[in-house]
Amino acid sequence: MRELVTAALAAAKERGQDVADVPLTAIAAAAGISRSTLLRRLGGSRAALDEAVREAGVDPGGRPPVRERAIAAAAVLVAERGLGEVTLDAVADRADCSLPSLHTVFEGRDGLFAAVFERHSALPDLEALADDPPERLEDVVRALHAVFVAAFAHEPRIVPAVFADLLGRPDGPAARVMAVNLPRALDSLDRLLLPHVRAGRLRPLPTSVLVQLLLGPLLNHVLMRPVLEVVPGAGLPSMEETVEIFADAYLRAVALPAAESGGGAAAPRG
Repeated sequence: MRELVTAALAAAKERGQDVADVPLTAIAAAAGISRSTLLRRLGGSRAALDEAVREAGVDPGGRPPVRERAIAAAAVLVAERGLGEVTLDAVADRADCSLPSLHTVFEGRDGLFAAVFERHSALPDLEALADDPPERLEDVVRALHAVFVAAFAHEPRIVPAVFADLLGRPDGPAARVMAVNLPRALDSLDRLLLPHVRAGRLRPLPTSVLVQLLLGPLLNHVLMRPVLEVVPGAGLPSMEETVEIFADAYLRAVALPAAESGGGAAAPRG
C-alpha cells in the first residue's frame, strides 16, 4: 500500500488537486499499473487508499480541510470542557484527522487555540468596526459594547472559556492565546478611540486604561449573568438595555464635557 500512497500523492501534486479528486486512472499511471490492477489491490474501492493516505498524515480531501474541521472540533471541545482539558488527541479524534496533520497545520496546541479564538471571538467584528467606524463617539462606544456582548453570547462559547482559564491560570493556554491576538485587538481599539482623544472628546488616558474602563464592568456583568438569571428577583435588564447602560456609564466616566474639549490632546500608549 505504501507505493500506492506515494503514487497518489505524486499524482495529486502534479495535478494540483486533493488526493480524493484525482482519478484512479491517474493514480494507476503514477504507480505504473493498470486501473483494474489498482482496484484489485484496493479491494474494489478507493476508500482503502484514502484511509492509507490519511494514516500517512495527509488529508486526502473530498471534505472540508483539516484546518476547518479541527477549528470546529476544538471549539466544541473547548466550550464543553474548557481549554485546560482539551488535547490535540481529542481534537484529532473529533475532527477525524491525524495528529501529525494538526501539528503541521497549527504548529501545536497553542496555535490551534489561537485560531479557534480568532474565529469565535470579537476580533473579526472589532476589525470590521475599526475599518468603518461611526463618526460620533457615542455610537462608537455603543458599537464596541455590542460587539463584545455578542462575542460572549456567541455559540460555541469560546470567549467565556478563554476568560475563565485566564482568570484561573494567568500562565495557562488562554494567556498565550491572548498574547497572539491582543496586538490586533489593540490596534483596532486605537483606531476607534484615539481619534476622539485627539479631538478632545475623550480623556487623554493610556489606551489600556480606556479599554479596561470599557470592558471591566461589562466583563463582570456577562460572566455573572448566567448565575444571576436563575436568581429570583434579580431584575436583569435585557442585553440591549445592558449595552445602553454600560455605554452611558463609560461615557460619563471618560468623555470630556464640551467646555473641557480643547482638542489636540493625545493619549499615551500603554
